[in-house]
Amino acid sequence: MKLTFLGTGTSFGVPQIGCECAVCRSDDPRDKRTRVGAVIEHGGVRLLIDAPPELRLQLIANQIADVDAVLFTHDHADHTHGIDDIRAISLRRGGALPMYGPAETLALLRDRFAYIFDQSMRVIPGTSKPEGSLTSVTPGEPFRVAGVDVVALEVPHGRSRVFGYRVGKIGYVTDAKSLPDAAVETLRGVDVLVLNALFRTEHPTHLSLGEAVETARRVGAARTYFTHLTHQNAHAVLEAEFPDGMHPAFDGLQVTVDE
Repeated sequence: MKLTFLGTGTSFGVPQIGCECAVCRSDDPRDKRTRVGAVIEHGGVRLLIDAPPELRLQLIANQIADVDAVLFTHDHADHTHGIDDIRAISLRRGGALPMYGPAETLALLRDRFAYIFDQSMRVIPGTSKPEGSLTSVTPGEPFRVAGVDVVALEVPHGRSRVFGYRVGKIGYVTDAKSLPDAAVETLRGVDVLVLNALFRTEHPTHLSLGEAVETARRVGAARTYFTHLTHQNAHAVLEAEFPDGMHPAFDGLQVTVDE
């Protein structure tokens, strides 16, 4: 299995518009963070997690020309507003790209991007549009995507719920404020855990760095990678501070896991 981090930044991205802080001006390429998303490859199948605004650039940078499905975590713009970039993929497939996620997220996507999902919206001959098909999933109930077993898990995010996903020995969770017991049990036994970590101070809808470390310890994965990182924390500083087995992720990082 292989996990590729497409983007590892917050909704602002790093550098942040108009900011002159040390991290935003850093020469370390690991401090350049686009909005958060990832691809998990398992048995020749590629699963895209979320469609961040920089999706086209991220896929090109990582030489990923195709995916078999999209797993959406929630409907916020930094996780969905690159959805139009699936056009090149669905056009090459000759049909709709399967998409999975929480029912309320998919309903909002259907409303916001009706042209992608409404088959009655026909294109002018000689033009094209993205095409997707939507399937809602239930936390804790395994489902199959292109022959790969996936299970969703639910985490709180302010007034919203977010879905994380377990694919084989990889668990991916972003935008969580906490990890409920049911989510921890779903993740039990993963080799690699991905978890969001925002500020050093407490935040109402996201795990702080300290909370993320303690949450990772509850899961007990051999390797944990923190994502959704802000411009307040330089990669090199975080790498030096995190406990053994825990690391800040960065855009383009690839992690392999025995299947």
